[in-house]
Order: sequence, then C-alpha cells, then structure tokens
Amino acid sequence: MLARAKKVLDNILELLVTVSMGVLVADVVWQVITRYVMKNPSSWTEELATFLMIWVGLLGASVALNRGAHLGIDYLVSKMKRRQAMYVSLFVFAMIMTFSLLVMVIGGIQLVHRILITNQVSPALGLKMGYVYLAIPISGFFLVIYSVELFMQTLGEILKKA
Repeated sequence: MLARAKKVLDNILELLVTVSMGVLVADVVWQVITRYVMKNPSSWTEELATFLMIWVGLLGASVALNRGAHLGIDYLVSKMKRRQAMYVSLFVFAMIMTFSLLVMVIGGIQLVHRILITNQVSPALGLKMGYVYLAIPISGFFLVIYSVELFMQTLGEILKKA
C-alpha cells in the first residue's frame, strides 16, 4: 500500500518537473524570438523563467535524491569502504531529513503564509509570490519522504550485516 502511494507521488513529482521544464524551455525560446527576431522583447518571459527555474531546481533536487543521483552524496560515499560509507550515508540522510523538515517544510510553510498574507505580487505577471515560494515546502516534503526511505533502507542493510 505504501509502496503504491509512493510510486504515485514519484510519478506526480516527475511529471511536474517535466512539465515545468518543458514550459521553461518554451518560455525561453519565446523570449529569444521576441527579443532578437521581433525586436520587441516580451515583458513577462524573464520573470516566468526565473519562477520556473526555482520550481525545477527545488523539485529536481527531490527527484535526484530519490534516484540516488545527488552529486554530493554519491561522490563522498563512493570514496569510502562499504561499511564506513553506509554510516556516512545514514548521517547524510539524517541531515537532509532534519534540514528539509525544519527549514524547508516548516519554515517554507511559514514563509508562504506570510507572503500570502502581505499579498505580494510579481511585477510582470501579477502572480502572488506565495505561490512561487510554495516550491520550498513541496520540495521539502518530498526530500523528507525520500531521505526517511533511504535512511531506513541503509539502516536495514547495516542491521542485516551485523
């Protein structure tokens, strides 16, 4: 049951990153066309590209952690002996989990709430900035899920070999 729910969440996250990246590419292409071909730059495309980069970067980090493709973790751990690497991995996953929960989820929710209350909007798109910052707690949520899962897998491997 949990594995199925996680698979659904994984698919939703990857679809969101893929769609965001596709819209980002189309947006940048349109910006180039309006600037250099039409000689009349679009006023909103740069702002949209910035917001999409925030979403793609944060959600992409979650996808990378889930796939085991996080550069910092792979590089450090690959240079160690197997047993030592497993303990370091436990520590790293615990730190990711703690940071993601406290700073990204809890702090991110507080940030989004404050920004929505103050009714800040972006200048070109008129978009509420709270929706832009919503990428922080959403990404944090996925990072917590994935770091807990990876922590438990690593702990299980350590206990099995003990």
